[in-house]
Amino acid sequence: MAYPVSITSRAERDLTQLYEDINAPYSDAARRWYEGLKQSILSLEEHPHLCAATPENRRLRNLLYGHKPHVYRVIYTRVGKKEKS
Repeated sequence: MAYPVSITSRAERDLTQLYEDINAPYSDAARRWYEGLKQSILSLEEHPHLCAATPENRRLRNLLYGHKPHVYRVIYTRVGKKEKS
């Protein structure tokens, strides 16, 4: 069973800006990091409950991706019921 992952328009804009900020078009390492981040986000489809709740709001969860000093925080929520795959 899978939970569909829906990326908001604001999150898409943030990802686009991040791609540019880390210079991913010109750096293989930055591009690999970025692609890994996107894969981690999409993996929430199968494992949305694995990430811890945020300290700000227990109904939100946060995915931390990367290693210091390049850690990116993705805040998300589970909505609705999972779909059959």
